[in-house]
Amino acid sequence: MFVRTSTRRNKDGTAVRYVQLAHNVYDPATKAGKTKVLHSFGREDDVDRAAIERLIDSLQRYLHSSGPGALLGTHDAGGGDGTARGHSRSDAAGLELLGSVALGATWALDGIWTQLGLPATLTRVLAGTRRTPAQVARLERILFALVAARAIDPASKLATAAWLGRRTWIPGLTDGPTAGTPDGADGAGLVSDDECYRAMDALIDHADEVEEAVFWGTATLLDLEVDLLFFDTTSTYFELDEADEPVLRDDRGLPLPDADDGPGLAGSATGDADEVDEAVATSTSTSTSTDAEPTSTADGQVDEQTDEQLDEPAGGRRAGFRTWGKSKDSRGDLPQIVIGMAVTRAGIPVRVWSWPGNTADSALIRQAKADMKAWTLSRIVWVGDRGFTSAANRADLRRGGHTYILGEKIRSGSTEAQTALSRPGRYQVVAENLQVKEVTGIREDERFIVCFNPDQAARDATIREHMVAKLEALIEGSDKLSVGKRGELAGKISTMAGVKRYLRRTPGGLLRIDKAKIAAEEKLDGKYLLRTCDPHLSAEEIALGYKQLIAVERGWRDLKTHLELRPVYHRREDRIRAHVLLCWLSLLAIRIIETKTGRAWAGVREDLQDLAAVTCAGPAGVFVQSTALRPATRAVLDELGVKPPSQILRLDTPTTAASSDAGHDNSNESDDEAATSA
Repeated sequence: MFVRTSTRRNKDGTAVRYVQLAHNVYDPATKAGKTKVLHSFGREDDVDRAAIERLIDSLQRYLHSSGPGALLGTHDAGGGDGTARGHSRSDAAGLELLGSVALGATWALDGIWTQLGLPATLTRVLAGTRRTPAQVARLERILFALVAARAIDPASKLATAAWLGRRTWIPGLTDGPTAGTPDGADGAGLVSDDECYRAMDALIDHADEVEEAVFWGTATLLDLEVDLLFFDTTSTYFELDEADEPVLRDDRGLPLPDADDGPGLAGSATGDADEVDEAVATSTSTSTSTDAEPTSTADGQVDEQTDEQLDEPAGGRRAGFRTWGKSKDSRGDLPQIVIGMAVTRAGIPVRVWSWPGNTADSALIRQAKADMKAWTLSRIVWVGDRGFTSAANRADLRRGGHTYILGEKIRSGSTEAQTALSRPGRYQVVAENLQVKEVTGIREDERFIVCFNPDQAARDATIREHMVAKLEALIEGSDKLSVGKRGELAGKISTMAGVKRYLRRTPGGLLRIDKAKIAAEEKLDGKYLLRTCDPHLSAEEIALGYKQLIAVERGWRDLKTHLELRPVYHRREDRIRAHVLLCWLSLLAIRIIETKTGRAWAGVREDLQDLAAVTCAGPAGVFVQSTALRPATRAVLDELGVKPPSQILRLDTPTTAASSDAGHDNSNESDDEAATSA
């Protein structure tokens, strides 16, 4: 096939040239080839050059593309033709590239969201309200968007609403005619911050039903073993001058229905005060809970208060939600809340709780067990650290056939701990840095396991040497000081955690190194003590099971960093609780993705974000098209069991786009009216 010119002479003798598209064909009659004209472009001096250029451009796009939609202009993700994403361009075929937004991460998260059955669950629980089916469907989409935003680009709800309109494409929410175009860059007409707040309110109103559905959906999806649950708490502090007003609360830490009005779940008259708080962030900080009242150890850890101090009744008392309590990160000057989480042995967070900031850790695990019991779970082994080892907790955890593995406070001075540590016996090596020894005969209904980590023992010894050297430098020459100055020095040392435990004062008031204390600490280097009521688990299984508490610690770390649990941009108690739930759902989705792919979320997210939604406009209307799947992106979607998006995501003629805009405006208007009437 080729382009040729032919010449014809007019009567006046002038020559006229014509441009033709032709190709050679074989003539069986003459047994020779002859030229056949396929198309005539007209006279050379009057040819439509633009039409020829459009044809050439169309053929080039076809040659550089694949699949049935090649003529629509599919390019490699990222602009294989040299066009950068998000920049408008016009081509010879009359198509204009309006922009592009990320698609892959939200598409994968939406697939996990559906696999958990959350669309059906939320539709069911919200159907009993006065909302229309369209409003229920939109609320479900907004809740998913808030969860996805936490995993991809966490920010305030105000910033998230803008992000949804200009940075991502979510079916049923941000897939309107202006999505991914300059007209929709400010997110107008897509998702408002008011809708985000209303969605959070709907979530917290049905939190128990959603949490139970998520638990069973997760267990079914991953075929989870829920015979071993790890429980731990963390705290988040708020930079406030005053704590919340105390209100009467039940044993779950929730305000009672007749509680005084305040920023909480009961009788709150604050309205949408969070809208103002979005603009001025309330800074928060999070830390992991391992202990209560500090008694420092050689390795910088701390022991807790006595069981009697911590086992106070939780119900029927007055407390503010953001209030002062035992700070896990030395910020006792600021109000805080306490958050608890239950995690499976696979690291999947299956439930989360929020309590007032002055709630003692010791009572929380009993409340968690009571909530999980309502789900009619079979036998469970509860695993907790030293903060949950009170006698009341142990008695409650073993009810209903359940058992426990709990850390024991080796420096508490209890007879049981001293007896277990003093018993002779050989250690059994169960891992590279773990040796265990079971001690029997202390209690008939419990077993004690002494664990020893050689590497940790070396670290403990090194830390202690530094502390003792620092103390020696501080008290050097103190014998020459006056009694008053020596007292001031002793007072200064008493504020130094770790160092002060090795200080001894003689009857004459002199400052000395406590060598007996050093010798006692040397015997505890690298050791920790476990107690369990399970008669079937081996010592190795008990020790290795306890070490899996690191899965909870990793969950707290990801909540604080990648998902930005803090700062919390809300002051109402129900909104704060809803924020914690959203962060938990986002962490759950991430853990499911990591479990299925065997990779960290950060790397998976990068592979997914190579998939984009591109918006183009042409003479026939506007269409949104997904970019070609790269091998890494396709592999992730296959591992997750999520079907890739279709090539054409949306196709709007001028008529359908206008009707879609009208329908969207009416949906928002009716939603606002429903909220006002409610």
